[in-house]
Amino acid sequence: MTSVFAQQDRSGTYTFSSHPRALQGRKKYRQEEQCTTGYYGNIMYDKRVVRGNTYAQHILPLTAQPDPIEIQRQQEMQRRAVARRRAKAQLRATTPLPVEGRIHTEVQTELYLEELSDRIEEVDVDTQTDAFLDKPPTPLFIPGKSGKDVATQIEEGELFDFDIEVKPMLEVLVGKSIEQALLEVLEEEELANLRALQREFEEIRNAELAEIQRMEERERRYREEKKRRMLQQQEVLKKEKETADKVAARAFAQSYLADLIPTVFSTLRDNGYFYDPVERDVENVFLPWLMGEVKKSIEKKILGRTMLDMLLRDVAKNRNQLFRHMEPRRTTNE
Repeated sequence: MTSVFAQQDRSGTYTFSSHPRALQGRKKYRQEEQCTTGYYGNIMYDKRVVRGNTYAQHILPLTAQPDPIEIQRQQEMQRRAVARRRAKAQLRATTPLPVEGRIHTEVQTELYLEELSDRIEEVDVDTQTDAFLDKPPTPLFIPGKSGKDVATQIEEGELFDFDIEVKPMLEVLVGKSIEQALLEVLEEEELANLRALQREFEEIRNAELAEIQRMEERERRYREEKKRRMLQQQEVLKKEKETADKVAARAFAQSYLADLIPTVFSTLRDNGYFYDPVERDVENVFLPWLMGEVKKSIEKKILGRTMLDMLLRDVAKNRNQLFRHMEPRRTTNE
């Protein structure tokens, strides 16, 4: 593993040093990374798409405030996701660009060279052994030699010069570090601006929702007050009309009955239609009251008898069941 020493002097100069190391063996073909993030092909099944009335879902009470714990948890999850992506990007093995005049090529480093071809050679071999023979020991597998041996003479210092080769790598590492730092600073500033805009938008939306609710409540009170006032006015007009009708009827009756009452009383007195008020009071008031009291007393007696019959019936039923349960026990004891 490469040991990296990065320090910053008091004067503000950034220095970088690293121990030399051997390059790690890399595979012939690059492995494509599988994307684990699920994307929806149809927005009808995307959970981020809001369905239905979007206005009714955001109606908040007047005292509604965002939960700070939930906001902190979401920010922590976002920071973890960003750190995870950065770690994956840093752990991805990359190959530095070749120096001027050279190119990268695939070289076999095995003990025996093999001829590489797209078509695999296959040979069918059959053999017949005698019965009941011990199996011979399995020989050590040595792959057959194929292809041609090629040698290349490399002089001292021709393949790798540390001072020359490490300079572009160091430039790439320093440039990438500075570029990554700038990107992180820009991302943090952009995220801070987005959070500020989001908070401002939520505050404006909550204020608008509260104002709309207040206006709706005021309109509802106005409608109820208007309806109540209309009902009161209708009642007043109705009472005024009834009063006017009564006054007119009373005046008409007084003018009509001014001479009729003495004539009627004299006629009824002559024909004997007047009755004794005491007798009439006894017949119309006292006797109905007396019959009602007698009826109530009789109903109370009937109700008492009915309740007594029900109690006696329940007691007899319970005693009968108790005796039935006791008879098997007595038979068992005998």
